[in-house]
Order: sequence, then C-alpha cells, then structure tokens
Amino acid sequence: MSDNPLISVVIPVYNRQQYLGAAIESIIAQNYQPLEIIVVDDGSTDNSREVAQAYSSAITYSYIENSGSATALNHGINLCRGEYIGFLDSDDLWVEGKLSLQMQAFEKNSELEAVFGHLQQFKSPELDQESKDRLLMPIETSPGHHRDTMLLKREVFERTGLFNPAIQVGDFIDWYLRATEQGLNSLMLPDILAKRRLHRTNMGISDRNSRIDYVRVLKASLDRRRQAGQIKSSQVN
Repeated sequence: MSDNPLISVVIPVYNRQQYLGAAIESIIAQNYQPLEIIVVDDGSTDNSREVAQAYSSAITYSYIENSGSATALNHGINLCRGEYIGFLDSDDLWVEGKLSLQMQAFEKNSELEAVFGHLQQFKSPELDQESKDRLLMPIETSPGHHRDTMLLKREVFERTGLFNPAIQVGDFIDWYLRATEQGLNSLMLPDILAKRRLHRTNMGISDRNSRIDYVRVLKASLDRRRQAGQIKSSQVN
C-alpha cells in the first residue's frame, strides 16, 4: 500500500461523450497513486453515462439533474475523500506526470495550498480545416490559472467556500479571485500540466451571451476588495 496522500479528481460532464473517455484515460495514466476519480454527470442527454460506466472499475460515477458546471463541481467535491483535490474538464487532457510534479512541490513547501502549471491549447483533431481556421488560438501555451492545472489542499474550500452556482461562465475565475483575496498560497510551475481542447462547442465559444458573467465576477471582486480596504474607491471609478 502507498503511503502517499489520496488525491481526488472531479470531472464534471455534460454531453461530452466524444471526449470524456480520453479525459478519464489521461487521469488513469498518471504515475501517482492513490487516486480517486469522480465523474459527475450534469444531466447529459447523450451517451456520456455509458462512456463513464465503461470505466466503472476505475471511477465513481454520479448523476445529477442538469444544474450547471458549478453545481456539478460542488457535488463532486462533496463526494471527495482525498486530502488533495484536482479537476479536469471532460473535453480536456492532463499530461503524463502532472500529479507527481505537483506533489513534489507540496513536499518541498508544506505551506503551499495550491499548485498550478502551464496550459497548452490545441485544436481538436476531428475538426475539418475550415472549423480549425475559425477557432482563434492566439497563445498556444501560457501560465494556467485554470481549473484543469490546479491541485489544491481540500482544506482551502473550508476557507473560500465552493463554486458559485449562479455563475454560468467564469465560475473558476470567481472562486480563484475569492481565494487570492483571502491569501491563497500558490505556486506556478513552469511545466505544461494540462491541454485544453478547442472545438465547436466549448462553453466560452458557444455561450457567448453568458460572458456578462465575467463582468459580474470582476465587479464583485472589486467591490469586495474596496470594502476590505485593499483598494481605494477612486481606483475603480
């Protein structure tokens, strides 16, 4: 038996049968143990359930009525048993060795609460050339303050709270801003840890009307910081 702490990984999925299997396999392929993989099906109407259950020996599958990404994530967090928690969107991938690199960072600095890494974007290979040309990818690789690259201590959620179900797009940005305002001790590794798939139905592309959430998230952060005296009123006027 391994003496390593348990890492729980939450994959929220909604109608991603085409990509879910690859996401799960990129976690199973990690060279870190022990792992707990939790797939939360947010009311999918395609064959995401069947894809997930094909990995029943390696994952825990949980179905909820369609309620949005944040609710699915929170449901998964509540099921987690691990001391550390990671996340992977159902259409994205982890790179080999991700968790080992992050746990090495935690071992070197016991004060760390979260470890991030770089994120690499790629255009999904099944797309035709015309579709690929329409997808903008100005920066292929960048520091990833992104849910896919994050590994954090479970106890952080006790201080920051969970994801906000009222936010359809930008739930992670909202959570990350709250966490940093409360002094999140984090590290950015120089390594690529996750790959973000660009395709026709990415939330940020297909649900452009919900981008008003980004404005709401940023305004809420400014309001909290102003009330806490971190910034002056004149700086946001």
